[in-house]
Amino acid sequence: MSGKIMADGAGAGEAIWHGGDLATAKALFPEAPEPWIDLSTGINPIPYPLPALPLSLWQRLPGARDEAALLAAARRAYRVQPASGIVAAPGTQILIELLPRLVPKARVAVLGLTYGEHALAWRKAGCEVGEIAELAEAGGADVVVVVNPNNPDGRVVDIAALTALAGRLAARGGLLVIDEAFADFQPGASLVPALPVGALVLRSFGKAYGLAGLRLGFAIGEARHVEALRGMLGPWAVAGPALQIGAQALADTGWLAETARTRAADSARLDAVLASHGRIVGGTALYRLFETPAAPALFERLGRAGIYVRRFQFDRSRLRFGLPGDEAGWARLAKVLAAEGAGR
Repeated sequence: MSGKIMADGAGAGEAIWHGGDLATAKALFPEAPEPWIDLSTGINPIPYPLPALPLSLWQRLPGARDEAALLAAARRAYRVQPASGIVAAPGTQILIELLPRLVPKARVAVLGLTYGEHALAWRKAGCEVGEIAELAEAGGADVVVVVNPNNPDGRVVDIAALTALAGRLAARGGLLVIDEAFADFQPGASLVPALPVGALVLRSFGKAYGLAGLRLGFAIGEARHVEALRGMLGPWAVAGPALQIGAQALADTGWLAETARTRAADSARLDAVLASHGRIVGGTALYRLFETPAAPALFERLGRAGIYVRRFQFDRSRLRFGLPGDEAGWARLAKVLAAEGAGR
């Protein structure tokens, strides 16, 4: 493996920058007009319609029957094999924090550059963490972490390559961790339907369904790993409202199919809006990674106009644009980009 990885390109001890931090945006640009348009996240801007919830869901502890219904819906939605285990958690971030307990004191290879919290979680647990550019560089690592599709560039690793790697790791007691947070609109990229021994997959609910505040995620893998995570999470890990909303949304295949179609159209529209101002260098249906030497100036211009996009510690020439959620947002973005000197 190569040398120590810095989380999301950050320096040692430096906080990782995340999208969705409007408090920072307002501090950077206090004179920006309201309302803010937050394009800094990779979250569906048009969320799943929330059902009416009975008051009792807020008054009682989450029930085992409701949890079972959620897990059954998740098994169908993610095409989980009968032999694979699945556990629900209050978001995938807590699962990322718990994973080092499955393979303590591991040598970890993270396929980068990618979501910085993976490397940070293993490093906090005292593990040796290195960044690799190709799977072949994993060498003798005990754990390999792959975000697939990758955040922020949308890179997709071939399923056959992941399956072969999982087999090699399993043979020596290792683990392949695959974060499929953005796989909902690219089901062909998911390893879950043919999950090999030695692999553990994380799935995020909030991104595709536009309900990140619900805090819901899943780990899918061998029963021993899943049961270990379940024990670490403890009882009542997922709130009752999240159990019910998640079960209903995951069962609504028609909504997901239509949403995948409309978000693909939106991402193509965003490509067209950005095309004359720089270069699209990757992304998914929920965001685009954009490159221009004038990225810092463009970030400033957008911020002063009340539009917040994702900037990166590891490369100041890149910005990530999420999708506007309505025509007013699209119009404001187009107006700022069209202003004289924008992106130049």
